[in-house]
Amino acid sequence: MPVIRYRLLNVFAEETFGGNPLAVIEDGSALSDIEMQHVARQFNLSETTFILPSAVATARIRIFTPGYEMPFAGHPTLGSAEVVRSLLATGDAISLEMQAGIIPVSANGTRWTLTANAPEHRPMAASAAELAAMLNLPEHAIAGPALWVSCGNEQAMIPLSDVAHVHAARPDAGLMQRYSVNRAGKPKAYVFARTKTGFESRFFWTPDTGVAEDPGTGSAAANLGGWWLATQGNAPLAALIHQGTQMGRPNRLSLHVQDGQISVGGRVIELGAGELRW
Repeated sequence: MPVIRYRLLNVFAEETFGGNPLAVIEDGSALSDIEMQHVARQFNLSETTFILPSAVATARIRIFTPGYEMPFAGHPTLGSAEVVRSLLATGDAISLEMQAGIIPVSANGTRWTLTANAPEHRPMAASAAELAAMLNLPEHAIAGPALWVSCGNEQAMIPLSDVAHVHAARPDAGLMQRYSVNRAGKPKAYVFARTKTGFESRFFWTPDTGVAEDPGTGSAAANLGGWWLATQGNAPLAALIHQGTQMGRPNRLSLHVQDGQISVGGRVIELGAGELRW
């Protein structure tokens, strides 16, 4: 087995130990699918990515959680782009091939921005009362239409009436399994409320047991852009999204919607590097 080099980064980070952590394998071409899954489970981060050659983009990226492969995710896209630029000396505009399609990514220094796929949406079957019960919130906390939205990774977009409700949300795993399971069979819920500069948000999913929370979710930010288009028409949006507040892991994401196009960005900080051997 060759030596496998990796890098550790924090994405959507305004300080060294903020953001959402990511492990990036610099060259995954020698690894099988099973080995990729083992490596992702070893790091035990929300996602680990593997850089591969591509015939149609600057590089191909595969994304694994500790339990399964994902077609698209935001912070793995931006963090992988930082490593691809460093490895291949590409400059600041690249494209990444993923299961969800080819994602254009560009940089201004260490701030990266992705252009999301066009969103798809559909209504959630759960009522406001059911969603409120799922989140352990009063029914009046649900502020508007809750939608399933996908720019490559379908998630439940649930608007709340106040930032205090975002902070107070305590999802019930069993009710998430009942009311908030996407087409891929994964229970996921993104809650958000308006602020003066954009949104305060949290993202939840259910692993093998209980409920887990993600500190910064770029795919959900893109889907929030899709929710905006579905509910506000073609109104432009320029927003800062704060996430990870309750976790003590602050994340700051930019979201822009203009002429139907959605872009999500944030700062990427490289924290370290190393080698795997087995």
